[in-house]
Amino acid sequence: MSGFTVLVMAKAPVAGRAKTRLAAHTGDDVAADLAAAALLDTVAAVEATPGARGHLALAGDLADGARGADLADAVRGWTITPQRGRTFAERLVAAHEDAGHGPVVQVGMDTPHLTSDLLLGAARDLGAYDACLGPAPDGGWWVLARRDPRVAAPLATVVMSTAATHDDTRAALLAAGHTVGATARLRDVDTIDDAHEVARLAPDTHFARTLRAWVDSTAVAP
Repeated sequence: MSGFTVLVMAKAPVAGRAKTRLAAHTGDDVAADLAAAALLDTVAAVEATPGARGHLALAGDLADGARGADLADAVRGWTITPQRGRTFAERLVAAHEDAGHGPVVQVGMDTPHLTSDLLLGAARDLGAYDACLGPAPDGGWWVLARRDPRVAAPLATVVMSTAATHDDTRAALLAAGHTVGATARLRDVDTIDDAHEVARLAPDTHFARTLRAWVDSTAVAP
């Protein structure tokens, strides 16, 4: 594929609003810092991917969150549009509308172990289908690839963040008459167990280093 857009759905990593399930273990400030680190890793993966153009669909203002200056520098040159809609499902549909026509690989900010190979794989898999979904172990999905933004319209009817979200999304796309392929499976970060596992899988990421620093700071000396 000669070129494609990577659409990143992201929330400004503001303490008290970002990664609230992680915050129950780490505190609000550390959870926000982990969210910022994950977004930096995601942006870096896009930047390292041949032919990829970055598009950030953003809720909030990066300047209000952790590592705001670093994130602003990281997405310089990207297309940035505000998220629109009442529900996350509606915001997904609107973001695809804003990304426009052509091949788009949409991800979130919860997969700091994202790689160029995974992004390129999702784009290649799209060649034979109207849409491709990448499942996550918790029943959700981490990536949706498509060529036509209208393909994403059925997402508005899907309840997100449940154990059935992947299957419900696939069913909604099929019911709308679209062909749907499957791409790689990838774990996203919602819980502290997810965080530790993802950091183990990708130890050289901003996310893993940030998690290790927090673990080290909370260690009790013998």
